[in-house]
Amino acid sequence: MIAYIDIKEHSKVPKYQQIVDSVVGAIARGKVQTGAKLPSVNALLIAFDISRDTVVHAYDLLKKKGIIDSVPGKGYYVKNDQLTLKAKVFLLFNKLSAHKKIIYDAFAAGLDGKATLDFFIYENNYRHFKELIRQARNRDYTHFVIICHFEEGGEDVCEFLQAEIPGDKLIVLDKRLPEACHPTATVYQDFERNIYDALVELNPRLRNYQRIRMLFRNKTYHPGEIKKGFMRFCGEYAYDFSVIENIEAEPLEAGCVYINLKEDDLVTLIKKIKASGLKLGRDVGIISYNDTPLKEVLLDGITVISTDFANLGARAAALVLGQGDPVQENPFYVIERNSL
Repeated sequence: MIAYIDIKEHSKVPKYQQIVDSVVGAIARGKVQTGAKLPSVNALLIAFDISRDTVVHAYDLLKKKGIIDSVPGKGYYVKNDQLTLKAKVFLLFNKLSAHKKIIYDAFAAGLDGKATLDFFIYENNYRHFKELIRQARNRDYTHFVIICHFEEGGEDVCEFLQAEIPGDKLIVLDKRLPEACHPTATVYQDFERNIYDALVELNPRLRNYQRIRMLFRNKTYHPGEIKKGFMRFCGEYAYDFSVIENIEAEPLEAGCVYINLKEDDLVTLIKKIKASGLKLGRDVGIISYNDTPLKEVLLDGITVISTDFANLGARAAALVLGQGDPVQENPFYVIERNSL
């Protein structure tokens, strides 16, 4: 049985969950039947250099699911071998963040134990992205669920994915691939239209200011469509606007609204506002990209434009389980708070 336990050091799935998925997967594939004895806690912690608590937690979860049982003094045994897995998923995100955790949690919950999951991060690095996908080719995954955001490179991502992943196994999240790519299931955001529509909704409050500045770094994983939507809005509604690369080097302007995409830039911006003596929401405004619980309370509330991350993860899980339309746009919303 220990031969069927597969723990990947680079996977972001907790090791206890990898043990659970390994046991469930082995049973579902018919490799292990009712009555089979599982490796002892000591055997697993020695074989994989993991803690006793990790193994015990995994076995406790399997017992709660009614898959295994324990016999005092003898060990753990398979109790139920009538399991059917619908999928084995390779999940690849560009980074770890509070927003990505919401997507992951909703995705894992949506699978509802009907699939095993391996989770990896490539830190916005296109070379690492390609390496992880190439390493996964021979692992019998039924689905590859990926987010494609890179700080550099990625111009050939369509050709790469076409060569490495069968189209019927690929689900792309967040950013929709170009039309030149093969037909692909996707839950996507229309970044250009989303920010344009959000700024139109906020326009009655934006009219209290004379200028709008977007903080958008030249080297970034954020889609360029965000900048296009911002510039289109400002042009059509006749705002004085500009795109700022480095907020640290920019003098703070009274009568200006700042739109930030990165959390680090938001911190820097707030520090500069506090040091300037300007009043947030009157002399200067902030719109932040993507909501977090902290933004709800920070400085009496930061106005945000944000995608529905939980919905993104839930819809992706539904696609893995064969439910829903293969191409879906994810909703985007505005929360008005006191920073504007």
